[in-house]
Amino acid sequence: MSDTTDTQTTISYEDVGADLRRIIIAGRLDTPGTNEISPALHELAAAPIRAVIVDLCAVQFAASIAIGQLISTAQEVKSRGGHMVLLTSGTSGVMMTLQMGMIDRVIPVFQYLHEAHVGALRGF
Repeated sequence: MSDTTDTQTTISYEDVGADLRRIIIAGRLDTPGTNEISPALHELAAAPIRAVIVDLCAVQFAASIAIGQLISTAQEVKSRGGHMVLLTSGTSGVMMTLQMGMIDRVIPVFQYLHEAHVGALRGF
């Protein structure tokens, strides 16, 4: 496990086998929070692992800057032949933001961890 922390936003990860990395973000992805975790997000997603889940279940708010970082990270993962998916609660404000911005059409979004595992490993 790795952990980068400021007063509001944290990022950590766990590798699940050799092919899957789960990146867990907690806190607020407003401009300061996004700027704080962005370098770690890109670094963690750049690992030579085929499938990446970005777990947003503990994120209370995601601003447009955060959505932009998620999209660019997903593009980086795809460019190296991997797949990235998002995990968030179906009733959360973050899920509503993703759906309203149609981000769920760009990056697959799952509500359950086991579905996110399958989606990330299979590709989309």
